[in-house]
Amino acid sequence: MPYRTAREHREAHQPETTAMLRAKAEALPSPEKAEEFGAFFSRFSDARVVLLGEASHGSAEFYQARAAVTRELVRHHGFNVVAVEADWPDAAHIDRYVRHHEARPGRGEAFTRFPTWMWRNAQFMEFADWLRAHNETLPPEARTSFHGLDVYSLGESIHSVLTYLDRVDPQAAQVARERYGCLTPWQDDPASYGRAALRRGKAPCEDEVVAQLRDLLQQRLRYMERDGEAFFDAAQNARIVHAAERYYRIMYAGSTESWNLRDRHMFDTLTALLSARGPDAKAVVWAHNSHIGNAAATSMGWQGEFNIGELCRTAFGEDAVAIGFGTDRGTVAAASEWDGPMEVKTVLPARSDSYEHAFRKTGIVRSLTDWRHPRRRELAEALRQPLLERAIGVIYRPETEFLSHYFEAVLADQFDAYVWFEETRAVTPLPAGRPHGAADTYPFGL
Repeated sequence: MPYRTAREHREAHQPETTAMLRAKAEALPSPEKAEEFGAFFSRFSDARVVLLGEASHGSAEFYQARAAVTRELVRHHGFNVVAVEADWPDAAHIDRYVRHHEARPGRGEAFTRFPTWMWRNAQFMEFADWLRAHNETLPPEARTSFHGLDVYSLGESIHSVLTYLDRVDPQAAQVARERYGCLTPWQDDPASYGRAALRRGKAPCEDEVVAQLRDLLQQRLRYMERDGEAFFDAAQNARIVHAAERYYRIMYAGSTESWNLRDRHMFDTLTALLSARGPDAKAVVWAHNSHIGNAAATSMGWQGEFNIGELCRTAFGEDAVAIGFGTDRGTVAAASEWDGPMEVKTVLPARSDSYEHAFRKTGIVRSLTDWRHPRRRELAEALRQPLLERAIGVIYRPETEFLSHYFEAVLADQFDAYVWFEETRAVTPLPAGRPHGAADTYPFGL
């Protein structure tokens, strides 16, 4: 028998996979028809956590689709938490806007850190405006909240903790300033703290930030008597300072450890939100496929990384549903290098040994493929043949696409369902400034 390369082996399974997908995939309307599109996803409303992915951080259809699904789950099925791959303080600006809270100044405007287009885009703002309108007629305790899960906001989180303590306990605020002083020189460039800790023997600030978090939590009962939600926000920011200090200290030592710390923090934040909203809380998560799909079913997991999706599957079982997203071609908003300018780049057609190619060959331009239930066992088995999968983040390098953006995965074990768009287009960045008549809490004014 002639030797087959890994690519040839993967390609050999394509006809069977495509045939099964063509038979089982459900054609979807445009996500711009939000109610029609979202209705297809009511089947997932029995879950406590629905995780919605994306195959890039800059494709308009992914944002529109997640918005339509979330609208369905919020309006008709009791979901009351939206948690996204964004920094907690930045997302707090959105939360105040959508829940009609008072404006609260921070160190700067929201979502100004690279990549600004990831949330400062017209497709996301349309969803935020919808959520604000939806919440307006509801009592405050019934409104859907919006939160960030990520770990990067060192400086803004320090500022938030100190601002809170200045208001409720000035003496404790002074102690916190002394402790956080260890990090103050690095708060606007925390990566430099990591480099200094690794290369120049800079004494880590871990003891100080742990002590501050411990002291804040020890006062929880006294502080919560004044304002439980404000305390929760301050405590979460103190946790972020703790996590960020460690994240930036280990990020140069190895990608696996820093990735796992980040996703563990995002999962812990999600569970804290569910706990805070009570036993009936239900959450929708927006994050990249690489975060919400079960890492154990991908080459990420095979090399020791885990993610939110894997942790949710372990913690919640069938009460967590992960829905991946994919595309074949089109345009995407991305940069060529970290901190580079946003470009509208052409997405290359998918490789012939990828899941994306199998979906493209079905001829269905938009589809939902769902293999959760036992009666779809045959479909799930067809999707257990390992193939390549593409991931475009905030950087896209088509000239090195195979090495930079493809990894091997087992789709049936990575997700519970998959949303397919044959062609996608780049998100529309928001212009600077506040629209005429916008609320004081409008989150993107400059």
